[in-house]
Amino acid sequence: MKLFLLLAAAAGVLAQAPPRSPTVDAGANLPAQKIGPNDLIAVSVYDAPELTRTVRVGGDGLIRLPMLKRQIKAEGLMPAELESTIGDALRAEQLIIDPFVTVTVAEYDSRPISVAGAVKLPLTFQANNPVTLLEAITRAGGLSPEAGAEILVSRPKTASDGAAAALVQRIPVKGLIDAADPALNIRLTGGEEVRVPDVGKFFVLGNVHKPGVFPMQGNTEISVLKALASAEGLMPLASKEAYIYRREGASGSKNEIPVPLKKIMDRKAPDILLTTDDILYIPDATGRRATLAALEKIVMYGSGAASALIYTSTLHH
Repeated sequence: MKLFLLLAAAAGVLAQAPPRSPTVDAGANLPAQKIGPNDLIAVSVYDAPELTRTVRVGGDGLIRLPMLKRQIKAEGLMPAELESTIGDALRAEQLIIDPFVTVTVAEYDSRPISVAGAVKLPLTFQANNPVTLLEAITRAGGLSPEAGAEILVSRPKTASDGAAAALVQRIPVKGLIDAADPALNIRLTGGEEVRVPDVGKFFVLGNVHKPGVFPMQGNTEISVLKALASAEGLMPLASKEAYIYRREGASGSKNEIPVPLKKIMDRKAPDILLTTDDILYIPDATGRRATLAALEKIVMYGSGAASALIYTSTLHH
């Protein structure tokens, strides 16, 4: 008898609850987050098939439903809040006395996360779920060998004057990956730009045993003597004077800095620090020097062409 009464009560509850529209697949609903511009939402109004449809949120954050005179603000609302807003609009325009509205999110398109720079597969994806920084980098195939010591995460924010701005967080690669510090594995919810800068580099060209490009390791300062050590030292006929070619400022103007190489090696002059993308060039003892254009070609195409370019593109003092 008790079992019969329980079954009867359950049947009564089910009879009172309005069924969901068959045109909306509730199982496809994504985790509830605030709705944003360009998101695709599914609106179901019970017993009103003309109002049941999928709608793309406009760039202004508004949606339009048939028969409603005014557009509805969807941006910034949770799906349940938008259900109430649509229901209020239907009642206010006397279209339905007691509407039963269901809103589900079919596709998020307002939460892009971009991963660029020194990663194997730069990409942009939608944050349908919050993801961690490591998960985002994994989706991009991991860091490339050229990755630097930091990962830059830019988050959008609004400045005090209402203008769009960005908050940049610097994440050390060693702490995130090598030390697996959970505090550095930050959550990304959409709108972030993850950029992995290339490791800083410098070039040593001319009369050295191993001309080429070398990384700026971590925060280590690279001086002329350390750069020569990276290039395995001077050739026997190397000049006692060298030059640093450096691009200065936003204009990228080229600056030539003379280097008293013999005095530095004899500890009679202070060593000179290199900066990122500096070219340290050591001519030969005859005074012949490669043109800056030739050196830039070597930088562009690799040090394998160094000997040919240096000795065919020279000028004399």
